[in-house]
Parts: sequence; C-alpha cells; structure tokens
Amino acid sequence: MRRISSLMAAIILGGFCATAQQASGGISPEMMTTIKSAYKNTPADRAIRNAITANDINSLARNLDARRPVSSEFSHRVPSKGITNQRSSGRCWLFTGLNVLRAQMMAEHDLPMTELSQNYNFFFDQLEKANLFLQGVIDTSDRPMDDKTVDWLFRNPLSDGGQFTGIADIVGKYGVVPAEVMPETNSSNSTSRLNQLLSLKLREWGLELRDAAKTKASELGRRKTEMLGEVYRMLVLNLGEPPTEFTWTRRNSKGEAVDTMTYTPLSFYDRFLGNNLSDDYVMLMNDPTRPYYNLYEIEYDRHAYDGRNWTYVNLPMEDIKEMAIASIKDSTAMYFSCDVGKFLDRERGVLDPDFYDYGSLLGTTFGMDKRQRVLTHASGSSHAMTLVAVDLDKEGKPVKWLVENSWGPGANGGHLIITDRWMDEYMFRLVVDKKYLTPKARAVMSKKAELLPPWDPMFAPED
Repeated sequence: MRRISSLMAAIILGGFCATAQQASGGISPEMMTTIKSAYKNTPADRAIRNAITANDINSLARNLDARRPVSSEFSHRVPSKGITNQRSSGRCWLFTGLNVLRAQMMAEHDLPMTELSQNYNFFFDQLEKANLFLQGVIDTSDRPMDDKTVDWLFRNPLSDGGQFTGIADIVGKYGVVPAEVMPETNSSNSTSRLNQLLSLKLREWGLELRDAAKTKASELGRRKTEMLGEVYRMLVLNLGEPPTEFTWTRRNSKGEAVDTMTYTPLSFYDRFLGNNLSDDYVMLMNDPTRPYYNLYEIEYDRHAYDGRNWTYVNLPMEDIKEMAIASIKDSTAMYFSCDVGKFLDRERGVLDPDFYDYGSLLGTTFGMDKRQRVLTHASGSSHAMTLVAVDLDKEGKPVKWLVENSWGPGANGGHLIITDRWMDEYMFRLVVDKKYLTPKARAVMSKKAELLPPWDPMFAPED
C-alpha cells in the first residue's frame, strides 16, 4: 500500500510540475520565436559578437569622445604624504579613517611620511565585533531562530568590513600606534580565511548560548568571556599581540630626531591627535530613497557593543558638496565612500560616468537614476577613501575631486580623480567635522533619529 501511495504521489507531483511549467507565464515556443527575432544576425551584429566574445566588454565600451585628458591640477588640496595598501582585505574603512587622522597628525606636528598601524586597530575591531555578536545572541535568546534580527546576527557574525562608526568605536577606545609598532601580517593583509574561521566558531558558540539561556542563564556572562578569550588567542596567533606600551622616536619633516618617549596607544593618540571621534564628527549621506533633511540611526550597526549606532544626516548632494569644499579649503581631509566599481578607468585612475558607453555597444539603454539603482540593489556604497582635493571653476563650482585610495601605488600616485557628475551619481557617504556643517544640516542634528533595521541594503559594510 505504501508503494502504491508513493507511486501515486509521484504521478500527481509530476503532473503538477508539468502543468506549472506550461503555465502562461513561461516561455512558449511561439514566444521563443519572437524573442529570437530580436537578433537579426546582420553584419554589424556578427562583428560586435565576434569582438565581445574575444575581448573584455570594458575595453570595447570605452567612449572615445570621453577619453580627453583629465588634469591632475586642483584649485584646493589638503596636504598628504604616502599611499597605503589594504591588499586582499576589506579594511578600506579602517585605512581611510586612519589616513584622515595621519594627514592631520603629519600637518600639525611637522612629521615625515607617517603611517598608523591598521593591524593594531583591526585586532580590536575583530574582538569587539565578536563580543557584539555574542552579546546580541544573548539579548535575543528568547526569540525564535527565524526572527529577523536573530537571522541577521547569524548571517553576519563578523566581517572585516565596516564604516566610520568603527573608527570612532575602536580608535576612541583603544587609541592608535605607529605602523612599525604592530606591522601587518599575512592574515591582516589577506583576511578572508581568518574571518571564515572566526565566523564559523561564533555561529557555533551562538547556538550554545541560545541553548544555555534556557537552563543556565546565570552562566552566560562567564561563558561569553571564555569564548572571547579563545577569540583573543586566535587573533594573537594570526595578527600578533597588541602592544600595551611602546617607545617611539618622533622626527620632523626633515627626518631629524626630535624626541624619544614611551607611550600607551591611548596616550599616543591624545598626544598627537586627541579628536573626539564620537562627538565632533557627523556622517552625511546621500540616500535618494529616503526623505532629505532627516536624521537616521541604524540598529546594531556599530563595531562595539558599548559603541554608538551609525547615525547620519540625509542630504542632497549639493549640500554635501558645500561642506566638503569648506573642509578642503580648511586643509581637512574627510572620510568618503562611494560605489567605486562603476565607470572606473583603472589605467588613468579616473571615475567618469561618460567613460564607458555600454548602451551603444550592446544596442540598448541603461536609464535608471540613482534612486532607482539603490532601490533595485544595482548600486550602493562599496568602498571608502579619503577625500583630499577639489577643483573649482571661476564661479566656485566643483569640476572634479581627488581621493587618496588604499590600493597601493598606481595612476595619479595612488589617487583617483572623480568628475563632479560621477560624484553626484555614485558618492554616498561623507564624514565631516561638525564645525563645517551648514545651518540646515546642523538643524537636522537636533531631530530625533529614525531607527532603521541593520539589513537595509544601504548599510552594507564597505570593504
């Protein structure tokens, strides 16, 4: 009887599948005939097909009319020295934040090219993110696994990506050290394997904590501390142990020794920087999917459990550019993030939406605006860099911008030139000192922030 039931079920299921496949929404033979007629197989079609199948699309879509020389001269530029290299890691947010700080440090203290240790801050970023996940699991242990927040936590236990909130959380709590005090390692330069192993272990522990919350709630804090001890050991084995104290010789821009002193990471930060990263800076966002002149906060989007959620002012691009220009004129670099993969000419180090003409090559159009691209997940912030220059025309309008990148040496000495039109279409986030805020932006800061969920696509970490 069981075999007959199984056979009948198979027949019924097979009939159902056959019916579903032939539903009116499928591609019928008649529809396929119409679809295929779109390709005419003309000599021009054959020539384009031959070219594309043998070459990279970008090399064929280059717009000759847009390949005009782009001047590397800028009317206003923040002094900077040296280019960093994040290598095979998603730490662009960290390199960018530290590049902003080191530019200030070199200018204010007459230093030669100085680099701050990304590895040092990355160590504590990973430890704090592990705690953020584990404590988040404890806080939500009474919810089912398919709860939206619980699901998001287990999907994102830890990563090497982030944004400016991480700079404020981690640097403000742990300070900074010169690069030579805690140099890069293989695992900091190539973070994927370490991230995979830490994430795997955190998910395992997350399940353990959820089970323990039902019967051993009083033990959760002790057990979490033990877990973090194991995370610390894994980090030390991969990244080295962070210094608690170090001796450093300060040199002036001529390379002459000025003094030699012993510091802690926090005393070094206070001596050479001292910025209040949590209170003195604000993130400006251009998110055309939400109303402008509003304040938003993203739940769980921070790098430390006791840190601050990412909060931003949503503004039109013209307002953001006004504050960016004021900061550059005052020789202050800024944390900047964008969708760097769009219309990038790596050879020249230029970002220009006119550089590639995909539509003419493929015989179609690509007509979505910025808002539509964000809504459909076609565009979003993917990379952070340091905004250091602007070129203004005679009327004071921006023509192009310059960012210090963290991809090592390359065109323009490791910098990318951004046309103003590209800026409008693919720039998303800018962090400015509050002293450069316009009155309209400052007024938004007094509003109550609207809390947004962490799984919104606009808030993916930058890498």
